[in-house]
Amino acid sequence: MQAISHATVAERLARLAQVYEHGQASPLMDQTLEKLMTHEAEQSRAQLGELETDLAELERRYGTKSEEFYARFQAGQTDDRMDFVEWASLVQMAANMRQRLWLLTGMVAS
Repeated sequence: MQAISHATVAERLARLAQVYEHGQASPLMDQTLEKLMTHEAEQSRAQLGELETDLAELERRYGTKSEEFYARFQAGQTDDRMDFVEWASLVQMAANMRQRLWLLTGMVAS
């Protein structure tokens, strides 16, 4: 199966939004969309849980909260050891996943 470009998907979603704006969505469309959003939110919560477990381990190992570490990392106040590069990446990935969850559910992830 060939991947669909982001532009094509965005175009299709815009057309879908117009169907909804004109009140022409069917119950099947509503149900399918709800299932898709719920599934994606569940997957995102699971991935966020894994990221948070990894972050907690690094916080325990270095005795610093991720927010504090990341501020120092961004300011260039840490060295470039591999753990720190990985930690910074995990902080960014968790933030991205929280944003994705907010977009999918309208709720802030804990």
